[in-house]
Amino acid sequence: MIRISNLSLPVDGDLEQLRKRAARALGLRPGQLGELEIVRQSIDARNRSEVHYVYTVEMSMPQEERLVENAPGRNVSRTERQAYAFPAAGRRSALPPVVVGMGPAGLFAALFLARNGFPCVVLERGQDVDQRTRDVDRFWTAGALDEGSNVQFGEGGAGTFSDGKLTTGTHDPRLSAVVEALVVHGAPEDIRYSHKPHIGTDVLVEVVRNIRLELLRLGCDIRFEHRLSGLSIRGGVLTAVTVDAPTGPYTLETDALALAPGHSARDTFRMLFDAGVPMEPKSFAVGVRIEHLQSDISAAQYGSAWKRLPPSDYKLACHLPDGRSAFTFCVCPGGQVVASSSAPGQVVTNGMSLRARDGKNINGGLLVGVGPEDFCSFGSDPLAGVRFQEQWERAAFQLGGGNFLAPAQQVLDFLNKRPSQGPGSILPTYRPGVTWTELDRCLPTAVADTLRDALPLMDRKLRGFSAPEGVLTGVETRSSSPVRILRDETLQSTLRGLYPCGEGAGYAGGIVSAAVDGIRVAEAVARG
Repeated sequence: MIRISNLSLPVDGDLEQLRKRAARALGLRPGQLGELEIVRQSIDARNRSEVHYVYTVEMSMPQEERLVENAPGRNVSRTERQAYAFPAAGRRSALPPVVVGMGPAGLFAALFLARNGFPCVVLERGQDVDQRTRDVDRFWTAGALDEGSNVQFGEGGAGTFSDGKLTTGTHDPRLSAVVEALVVHGAPEDIRYSHKPHIGTDVLVEVVRNIRLELLRLGCDIRFEHRLSGLSIRGGVLTAVTVDAPTGPYTLETDALALAPGHSARDTFRMLFDAGVPMEPKSFAVGVRIEHLQSDISAAQYGSAWKRLPPSDYKLACHLPDGRSAFTFCVCPGGQVVASSSAPGQVVTNGMSLRARDGKNINGGLLVGVGPEDFCSFGSDPLAGVRFQEQWERAAFQLGGGNFLAPAQQVLDFLNKRPSQGPGSILPTYRPGVTWTELDRCLPTAVADTLRDALPLMDRKLRGFSAPEGVLTGVETRSSSPVRILRDETLQSTLRGLYPCGEGAGYAGGIVSAAVDGIRVAEAVARG
């Protein structure tokens, strides 16, 4: 396989132009090339007057060594693809593995176990993705929260109602298996090569549904509205789990539990703590969602070419002299801010966008890292961070005035520590709606002060980021799990047979990394 990297193409370029440039790099005519496969596409906007695409392509050709050796371009090399292979299994137990949670970690753990001869019992406290979508829409429209079926809980996990972003820092060989499975189940082909791949909430719902159908075909027993509520332990080994179901609690024997509870399963964290499962508090982040006009951000990023390019996103970070850091997270071009509460009396925000990303606004998390030193007043146990989250979510609910209205403030008012009276040119997208107020009342002082210091500095990196009429909506507290459920090199807890997994267990930070961790746990369970 020949790889050609750093092929520049104008924003209105096409595949034929790409073939010509690839052929030139090899010293050939376009007709002499084999079938061209795009393996990476990105946008170079460092010079806004000359914004262009950059491609990496691969192809199979006869006499590849000679072609690479004689190629006039320096960006030509040979490469070998390593296909992912599930390792040999040694599990001999007659009991089926149990997977808890149908977010990306749980779904991929179940999928790769079932594909390799180990159909699972899959427990999900929430509803299937279709009923869940209806429940979420009812919540956003009327403030009617279903504590079991919401943005945090249900088939697909918290990432289902997001942008479906697949960016990740992992280079794990399992990554290709994750992408391939997503495409096979309905994700767009461009996630194979896009520098910043995304699926979109509307398409992700279909992908999740299709994965479930494959699990059923492979013999998995999927149980919705079945919540893990207890563990049976004998001699430090897991022997069974207790499950709460619509018909009442029951006991399910198992010796292998892939636990992928999601970052909002606070009752599960408490149950594990009470059962003596080793856990530790983990750093996470607290902040707000920030909204701008998409056209303003795209123009700031791409200059005059912005109308011919996909909606721009951004990634900003700021490290302050006092040691605090602020950063953007889960940016949703053309998207909306969404109500993400999972318990009454608490307001939580997140962002989502559809595949088309065609909304008027762009939003992103604007967050500040917090650690155990910030929530030590909430206890010294592993659940102190959970209680810290809950305090600020309750404060946001009260500040919003009830019915899950969210507190909001214009950027200029926030910088000047004065309450906002209403919106300017940028209208908030949060449903069920916002209450204009002063966000300091629902943020830790250190977080609010850090955000005030960071906004002007981020504006230097992205002109317009601290635009006076930008909208801040609070609070965002669920960017990652506040706990880590400890595991060893076998991916098991000291409670043998328990395999903590994914973002909720503290081992992932997004859809892809959670799915990869799910596959790793599937391998560990299959090894026996």
